[in-house]
Amino acid sequence: MTSGQSAVRPGRVCDAVIAQLEERITTGEWPVGTRIPPEPELVAALGVGRNTVREAVRALEHAGLLEPRRGDGTYVRATSDLGAALLRRARRSTALDVLAVRASLERDAGATAAAVRTEADVVAITAAVAARRTALERGDREAFVVADLAFHQAVVAATGNAVLVDLYAGLTEALRRTVSTVDELDDDPASFPGHEALAAAIEAGDPAAARAAVDTYLAAARTLVEGDPR
Repeated sequence: MTSGQSAVRPGRVCDAVIAQLEERITTGEWPVGTRIPPEPELVAALGVGRNTVREAVRALEHAGLLEPRRGDGTYVRATSDLGAALLRRARRSTALDVLAVRASLERDAGATAAAVRTEADVVAITAAVAARRTALERGDREAFVVADLAFHQAVVAATGNAVLVDLYAGLTEALRRTVSTVDELDDDPASFPGHEALAAAIEAGDPAAARAAVDTYLAAARTLVEGDPR
């Protein structure tokens, strides 16, 4: 090593790896709920030692962005520190609490999406509501929950508000739980109102109709949850 060069401190290497892994999460290259590549692949891709990768992954686990699952690898849990904090709080909330928060977020998100949506947004929302309908017709409840989540996330994404997208992403697990709960309580989920109307309102560029559609499906969900004897 020449006098003009200095060794890179191990801590700096780890920080750089953390930043690279975090970027893959925040940009959506590794979406929430997906398993990240195994350690040997990360070592090869990043060109660093196994211990450095292990330390970086552990740091992101501690921050709440990653979640280890024994015998099944490591999964993306949240896209930001904010999302991780919301996720921890949402796990201690009731379905009615989550529905109340959804009412605040989704009512304005629907109206905003109707006002500013792009053609690409309309395509994504239309595809998501179609997938939701197909899952219902097939009686595939697991696919329905996935499609329903994708629909709501597409609506929020259509607002173009990155902060709102991150905030909503932090509620993904709580949202999944409420969707599953409502689906279990509803004897005829195919008749559940509001979603098709919301997609149509956004495509038509009608904020008032979008807000009304959100109120319709959330009111129906709240009625089911409040009537649950469990």
